[in-house]
Amino acid sequence: MTLNNSLLRLFTLLAAAAMLLPACDDDETYADKRKRENSQIEAFLQTGASVKDEDSGEYLFHVPGNIKVISEREFYANDSTTRVDANEFVRFEKTGVYMQIVEKGTGTQLAEGENCSIITRYTEFNIATDSIQTSNCITSYEMQPDIMTCSNNYGTYSATFTQGVMKTVYNTAAVPSGWLVPLPYIKLARLAGPDDKLAHVRLIVPSTQGQSNAATSIYACCYDIVYQRGR
Repeated sequence: MTLNNSLLRLFTLLAAAAMLLPACDDDETYADKRKRENSQIEAFLQTGASVKDEDSGEYLFHVPGNIKVISEREFYANDSTTRVDANEFVRFEKTGVYMQIVEKGTGTQLAEGENCSIITRYTEFNIATDSIQTSNCITSYEMQPDIMTCSNNYGTYSATFTQGVMKTVYNTAAVPSGWLVPLPYIKLARLAGPDDKLAHVRLIVPSTQGQSNAATSIYACCYDIVYQRGR
């Protein structure tokens, strides 16, 4: 078995375990599970999470605690940005997704009526199990980013995965709705020149906006994602 296959198998097992853990109490209602999920999100806002590579000492995932939640009104008043130095995340009332824009990017926004390929580098942190669940930021996947085709139908965004860890582990081409939340506010670049910068966001995604396992087992994930315009 290759290293890539071994890691994919590990990710799949972790995702399956995440599905089983919240299902231990058969008498627990959907409302109970959502209440627990909301409590876990609230705790994450206070504590954040950090995971380091034991060999290099570098962060595999790092979101500081004491997150300052701002309203959509504050977000829009500040030119649709979040202050990273103040650890701000905006919470969108309609979806319940929290977003921090680390870097808006230097390219162009996905225009109305446009379809394009988007290359993503990401790490998925399961808030319920307090652990990294999947990622394509490790060395074995440097040449295998997750790629999705995305369209902007005059303000309504849709996307499907064409390749990558997310598609393989969760066995679906469906892109979590939470991943599309940043698209109206970021610019997609191709790194054509030395001054180009890729869009970089952090998201706290509730189960209602998450991948298939999260939606089934009712747990939230935090994502660190870089978006790059494809060709």
